Amino acid sequence: MGTRKKERPAKLIAGFIFNQDAIFLKAKKGLQRKFGSIDLESPTLPFLHTDYYSKEMGTGLKRKFLSFNNLILPSRLAAIKIFTNDLENALSHNLKRQINIDPGYLETSKLVLATTKNYNHRIYINRGIYAEVTLFFQNHTFKPWDWTYPDYRTPAYIEVFNNIRQIYLNQIKTA
Repeated sequence: MGTRKKERPAKLIAGFIFNQDAIFLKAKKGLQRKFGSIDLESPTLPFLHTDYYSKEMGTGLKRKFLSFNNLILPSRLAAIKIFTNDLENALSHNLKRQINIDPGYLETSKLVLATTKNYNHRIYINRGIYAEVTLFFQNHTFKPWDWTYPDYRTPAYIEVFNNIRQIYLNQIKTA
């Protein structure tokens, strides 16, 4: 029989898909008010891997990631996803989202994303929210699973998450 262990703090991250920088800045400020200071902001990356969001948000979509200095308990992920969904709705125009916010957390061994969509590789966590291990860490870098979204497989995204992981490692060493 295994021994139960205390929940370990994880690194809160958020991914954004948007086409207007002003909307991104509003979302960023909303998340900072709720979760505190940001310790990494990725470069703005083109979002070219699907047209899933273009009907709702238009073309010329961009992607950006943030990580937050304050660590979270993984058990808070469902509440965080509900908050980001509410923020998306608050920033909507004519009942259409102007930004997509994907929260998640990073640990030394994995990147976990929250979603409202169920699928065979996702686990229900609470309040209509599911979690997915999107990347795993092996041989000094993050790697994708078969189900990992195409954009999360790219070297640019992997580099962002490797950098966030290094910040996280430094945080937990000094804690």
